[in-house]
Amino acid sequence: PLRPARASRARAAAVAAKKTADGPTLAIVGVTGAVGQEFLTVLKEHDFPYSDIKMLSSARSAGKKQEFEGENYTIEELKEDSFKGVDIALFSAGGSISKKFGPLAVEQGCIVVDNSSAFRMTEGVPLVVPEVNPEAMSHIKLGSGKGAIIANPNCSTIIALMAATPLHRIARVERMVVSTYQAASGAGAAAMEELRSQTLDMLQGRPAQPKIFPAQYAFNLFSHNSGMDVESGYNEEEMKMVKETFKIWGTTKDALRVSATCIRVPIMRAHAESIMLEFERPVSVEEARAALAAFPGVSVIDDRAANRFPMPLDATNQDDVFVGRIRTDLSRADGRALSLFVCGDQIKKGAALNAVQIAELLVTKK
Repeated sequence: PLRPARASRARAAAVAAKKTADGPTLAIVGVTGAVGQEFLTVLKEHDFPYSDIKMLSSARSAGKKQEFEGENYTIEELKEDSFKGVDIALFSAGGSISKKFGPLAVEQGCIVVDNSSAFRMTEGVPLVVPEVNPEAMSHIKLGSGKGAIIANPNCSTIIALMAATPLHRIARVERMVVSTYQAASGAGAAAMEELRSQTLDMLQGRPAQPKIFPAQYAFNLFSHNSGMDVESGYNEEEMKMVKETFKIWGTTKDALRVSATCIRVPIMRAHAESIMLEFERPVSVEEARAALAAFPGVSVIDDRAANRFPMPLDATNQDDVFVGRIRTDLSRADGRALSLFVCGDQIKKGAALNAVQIAELLVTKK
């Protein structure tokens, strides 16, 4: 089988080994959810150092057991005093929970890495992809006793910017047009189960029963299910990509034009994106391919002869974002535009992995 050209798989920063007396105390908020469970998986895979870990969830899950690193932990109900003595809290329990408990955690000296959209556009809150803009969180110090919130970007934004940033660094991007093909996992574990159950039902001759989504999901696709701005015609997911790109790259709509079309597709957990980039100068395919292959966290699959390019299955359960279909865009005659096809695991790099990489940065600069 074709092996992708991999960049260095170096993490955002190298960390030491697992449970250790001088490691930070962790809390996982929303531990029973899809991203909460992935937090635990990534912490294991990355040998993240910790001295203790609290498993936090709603009252409904309190008292259940959660295995981690050979130990059984009792899941605790999330309360206002849950963060006493906690150094880093990884949040993935929805925006309303983050808005209520995030500031309370900060008051108790905890650094919150929040996976919701609650604080992404809040002034003074860093919005971080560690490979792209780690400097945005350089003022936040673990062990200082001072709490803070660091926001995890939207999954589609992370995946897009992992592909676009290495090119933006060699030639400034002036325009980006993105179409996304988004997996069930972006809407949570219940949406993933809906895709499974509808597929089984339809294969056995039973009608689909939509519950999470407004339309049949199996063997279908539809415009992203986030709220729609009737006046502009853009939905919330699309505008997240636009606004978050400006913030992460530290630019404005005067210097960069961004447009997105976001579609939900019947894939389990890896997003795909078609991206067109216009640059300040011509960029060759060879130059672009070299920049992408050298970028940490990116793998290139771009074999025209074999018609082999990234697929969601390539990215599933993988840390890297996969990039291919690298070609000069024919809509410009001056060589200043490229088109790409990108795939990334929504639960990993789109959520849990990015958050753990942020925590790794905190540990290594302590």
